[in-house]
Amino acid sequence: MVGSDENCQGVIMASNVQGGLGAGGGKVTMGHNRRALSTINGNIVEAPAYPCKVHERNGITDKSANGVKNPPIPIHRPVTSMGDSCCFRKFAAQMATKLQQPTVEVTKPPVQTAPAKNESEDRIIIDAEDYKATSDYDPVPMFVQHTEAMMEEIDRMDAEMEMEDVEETLIVDIDSADKKNPLAVVEYIDDMHAYYKKTESSSCAPPNYMEQQFDINERMRAILIDWLIEVHYKFDLMEETLYLTVNLIDRFLAVQQVIRKKLQLVGVTAMLLACKYEEVSVPVVEDLILISDKAYTRKEVLEMEKLMINALQFNLSVPTAYVFMMRFLKAAQSDKKVELLSFFMTELCLVEYEMLRFPPSMLAAAAIFTAQCTLGVLNEWSKTCEKYSHYTRDQLLECSRLMVSFHQKAATGKLTGVHRKYSISKYGFVAKCPPASFLLEASF
Repeated sequence: MVGSDENCQGVIMASNVQGGLGAGGGKVTMGHNRRALSTINGNIVEAPAYPCKVHERNGITDKSANGVKNPPIPIHRPVTSMGDSCCFRKFAAQMATKLQQPTVEVTKPPVQTAPAKNESEDRIIIDAEDYKATSDYDPVPMFVQHTEAMMEEIDRMDAEMEMEDVEETLIVDIDSADKKNPLAVVEYIDDMHAYYKKTESSSCAPPNYMEQQFDINERMRAILIDWLIEVHYKFDLMEETLYLTVNLIDRFLAVQQVIRKKLQLVGVTAMLLACKYEEVSVPVVEDLILISDKAYTRKEVLEMEKLMINALQFNLSVPTAYVFMMRFLKAAQSDKKVELLSFFMTELCLVEYEMLRFPPSMLAAAAIFTAQCTLGVLNEWSKTCEKYSHYTRDQLLECSRLMVSFHQKAATGKLTGVHRKYSISKYGFVAKCPPASFLLEASF
């Protein structure tokens, strides 16, 4: 394509020179013309003509041969070249477009979520045993092991929750009916029995204290307790008084040596102290002297009272089997006959020295369990009784079997005071109930 003399004026290539310059005219012959850019784009402004200096090439200069300067070639050059004009037009068009178009807020395209699938289609259940059987060489993948362990843990937790729910339904709130009774002290009853349970071990005599006594023995103690049970019944004293009397005797004999001639005096004085602590109407000293066949004087009773109260350090507030008995009977929801038979079992244990190795709370719980088995009411220790007594059935069996053996021989021998007491109508003839001999079997 031949270049235009209008687009490229002032630039003279070597190939465009034809025969040099004439001597007179000095005119340069150019190639074929083409339409100027000014006719195409009216926005192009032409600059005024300016002289173009042609470099000396092959002896050609801007002067003629006779030294006269050649006239300048008129040149009309646009402000920009073709490439510059194109860039300018693009820039102007972009600016015009920006001014005309309104501002558009750039918003993020919404995230396309995968369509929901059916759970049965997404879930892949793999049995670990089947996977092991089909994959003899490859170990079980880690995700299969984790899934199996997680399912086992969920099953275990569900089973535990079901067991807890069953146990809660089996346990009865025994104090719910007494919430409006201020004498029941429902707000404090649990704390009180927790304190009784905590202090009962320190409030009892050691089970081997008789070893330090040189003039009395276990048999003499049993005779004294059996006689005091009859005295307690004749004076029509409260049940709490009998249990506290026995507790004071054992605790005093554990710290003080006594001759056999003074043993009955110890028993009478202990009952006097217990009456002063528990009873509203206390027997007078003369009545106690009279019932002991005047073996002691008033002065001896008062001196023994001072000796005992100092030896015991004035500590008469101790939890006996009676306080536990009343609480556990309420938990067992026992009737009157079960209650009377339970007290019969407990008083049989008061006579026996070997039962000192059991705490009072266990004696009370075992007595109720033995009474239930004797009457055929229930052969199992209920969850409610277990909760409030803090003893299981297996923990009570040893003590219950000893009670059954005492019941079997209660009507025979010389010490029959307890049996005679509970063989009358006032106590429901419970002593005549056949003992629960099946508890003595090893298979029970």
